[in-house]
Amino acid sequence: MRRREFIALVGSSVAAWPLAARAQQPAMPVVGFLYAGSPGPSAHLVAAFRRGLEEAGYVEGQNVAIEYRWAEGQYDQLPAQAADLVRRQVALIVAAPTPAALAAKTASSTIPIVFLTAGDPVQLGLVASFNRPGGNATGVTEFGARLTAKRVELLHQLVPKAPVIALLVNPTNSSIAESATTDATAAAHAFGLQLYVVNASTAGELDLAFATLGQQRIGALVVSTDAFFNSKRELIVALAARHAVPTIFELREFTAAGGLVSYAPRLADEYRLIGIYTGKILKGAKPADLPVVQASKFELVINLKTAKTLGLEVPPSLLARADEVIE
Repeated sequence: MRRREFIALVGSSVAAWPLAARAQQPAMPVVGFLYAGSPGPSAHLVAAFRRGLEEAGYVEGQNVAIEYRWAEGQYDQLPAQAADLVRRQVALIVAAPTPAALAAKTASSTIPIVFLTAGDPVQLGLVASFNRPGGNATGVTEFGARLTAKRVELLHQLVPKAPVIALLVNPTNSSIAESATTDATAAAHAFGLQLYVVNASTAGELDLAFATLGQQRIGALVVSTDAFFNSKRELIVALAARHAVPTIFELREFTAAGGLVSYAPRLADEYRLIGIYTGKILKGAKPADLPVVQASKFELVINLKTAKTLGLEVPPSLLARADEVIE
């Protein structure tokens, strides 16, 4: 072989080495992120999820890819979105909240699922038990629907002279709506109150629901746990102000936007835990062996400015218990 031919052969072989090395590298795992709400209002929750992933050793775009699916509060879109993620053979599906978790569980019994749910995951059929989930799903439960009774109690303390209160639920989120209605009814009865249930699953129905509250002379309102309501929080806060209805919400973000009061788990902490669980499963842990985590930290936030606008005197006992008072 001539010297020139030998140099050309060696050069072409060396140039091919990086390509061969890259070809042998394992493919980056893809995580499906199935969310029942909208991306804008949930940006801080996605950021918390990414923080959890990073704590577990995964950084989006570096060693893990994320496929996002947003139902925008249209829960009937979730089954098709979940099925699409299954067809794409993602390594894992993160599903939140309850409607997304149920859609993911229906779509696959083999792909690992990390969920966030406001309901009891055992009753919902997501897991066999809290300590030993036993299937392809695990995650975090906030028992948000079960907090409805506590919200009724807090609202009664704020508006003690209101004999009739309302509960706003999304009928398309049937499992949470039913649970919230049951708990709110029992709590209202315990305080000698009447409960009026209003339904809404679209922006137009929200307008109608608040107009109905005025017609029925409802004294106060509890907004149920729901991703659609979260995505419309500015509209709901504005409607509550327009109709002068004292309202308690499920998330601090409502109160920060001008709502009266909220009592809720620290949702960002829960999304961080979801990120950590996602990382553990990507490293080889099995969902069946990871216990379902129950929310344990809750915060009461009161907006004093809104209370004054509504002509309400916040009891000193409530102010003392509040984790945050917005003035």
